[in-house]
Amino acid sequence: MVEELLGAAAGVAAAGVVYVAAAARVVKQYERGVVLRLGRLAGDVRTPGFTMIVPFVDRLHKVNMQIVTLPVPGQEGITRDNVTVRVDAVVYFKVVDAASALITVEDYKYAVSQMAQTSLRSIIGKSDLDDLLSNREKLNQGLELMIDSPAIGWGVQVDRVEIKDVSLPESMKRSMARQAEADRERRARIINADAELQASRKLADAARQMAETPSALQLRLLQTVMAVAAEKNSTLVLPIPVELLRFLERGEDHGERQAPAPAPAARPAGDPPEAEDPPAEDAPKAVEPPPERPVERTIDDIIGDAQGK
Repeated sequence: MVEELLGAAAGVAAAGVVYVAAAARVVKQYERGVVLRLGRLAGDVRTPGFTMIVPFVDRLHKVNMQIVTLPVPGQEGITRDNVTVRVDAVVYFKVVDAASALITVEDYKYAVSQMAQTSLRSIIGKSDLDDLLSNREKLNQGLELMIDSPAIGWGVQVDRVEIKDVSLPESMKRSMARQAEADRERRARIINADAELQASRKLADAARQMAETPSALQLRLLQTVMAVAAEKNSTLVLPIPVELLRFLERGEDHGERQAPAPAPAARPAGDPPEAEDPPAEDAPKAVEPPPERPVERTIDDIIGDAQGK
């Protein structure tokens, strides 16, 4: 009798061990367990840790709660300004309701992928090319709202959507390159024209200043001669300004006017003054010849005369 009881107890213990082994489940920290008992949702979602189910009656489904990175295949479309482009994107989402993600939709990852592709095509058709290239933040927000709206009912929350790349046709790339080059040339020409305008204004101010003081032109000429002579050139060709010749001519005329006139000859005492013959009216007047000017003058002579004046 005792042996039979011991055998029965051992059998019950073995059956209990087998039952516990069949009913024991472990849910990881980043997972949630959904129990379906005879095909129906049973109880709440199982939290991470050790849990028990009814063997052969309950079926535990584990749902990953981590953020999923889903690449969206490149979608071709025509923008609002009639440009054919190919756009790639990536979607970051996670499951917030494990029961809804398992029961409401058959495959929530595939559903989110298809919704992302459809929304991306819609965004391409509603946007201009400039927006796709430069205003991506706004497009990312709009794309996130379009995907997140139906995904909420699936127990999925879209965390972030990013447009990765925008591929353009080769002809469009060449056109944009020519446009950018033309814009750079335009800005370069505007900068050069502005520099020429400022330089012309400064030169005009300098010309007015030299017109008020003619000697400034002479000093400037001497500075130019000294700058050129410092290069140790054997031949120096320097144009002489007309103002410098006029300045030298005025200096010569001034020197001739300051020359003293010759004194008259002395008469002997007692001689009566001779009557001066009146000038004949028909006699031709003597014309003084113009002062002779040197035919050839070197630069050293001109500079020496200028320094002496």
